[in-house]
Amino acid sequence: MPPRPALVTPPDTSLVRRARKVNRVLAETYPEARCELDFDDPFQLLVVTVLSAQTTDRRVNAVRPTLFAAYPDPVAMAGAPRELLEQIVGPLGFFRAKTDALLKLSQALVERYDGQVPGRLEDLVTLPGVGRKTANVVLGNAFDVPGITVDTHFGRLVRRFGWTEETDPVKVEHAIAALFPKRDWTMLSHHVIWHGRRRCHAKKPACGACPLARLCPSFGVGPTDPIEAEKLVKTQGPA
Repeated sequence: MPPRPALVTPPDTSLVRRARKVNRVLAETYPEARCELDFDDPFQLLVVTVLSAQTTDRRVNAVRPTLFAAYPDPVAMAGAPRELLEQIVGPLGFFRAKTDALLKLSQALVERYDGQVPGRLEDLVTLPGVGRKTANVVLGNAFDVPGITVDTHFGRLVRRFGWTEETDPVKVEHAIAALFPKRDWTMLSHHVIWHGRRRCHAKKPACGACPLARLCPSFGVGPTDPIEAEKLVKTQGPA
């Protein structure tokens, strides 16, 4: 007889209810939440997401018009002179590594997918420099395929919320996916990331100005005085 599949323990019902309440409050707090990287098509989103590593979305958005005016598709970017591409992405830091990543990524798209960005997770993660985080960003925002984006903000907030103790991004993704219906995954990611960038900072969260004060088990990690906390609130993501 074939071995029985391992039983998966469902998450605690009270945790599910609290997590979904948190998401509803975040949705009300940040109705404008979205991907903060600018893009016009799946290829642009894939490229700018790769470029966003170790820099900010606003810096990537600043170089995007120049980059895609020169190299609008995988064929053009695959044939780009390295030195010219390095000049464009230079302001983002790690320009040699990022140039190498864009060249290899574009070449792979041309050679394997006829210059088109695939719309499946299992295909995206085979591309050079593309992990599950980048793949889920592209799927959720360019293809409307639900996905959970476990970036630095998302990982630390879901642990701060008490939703999981996992630190491995893939395990975090699966743990949080079990708490929410699939249709909510993409917007959940936006809500949590926006909150992490604007209020729930890593070192000094604005606890006293947080709409989740009554729901968060980590309330008090940052200043609880409303006036002091309000000074920590940002109106947009990092520069």
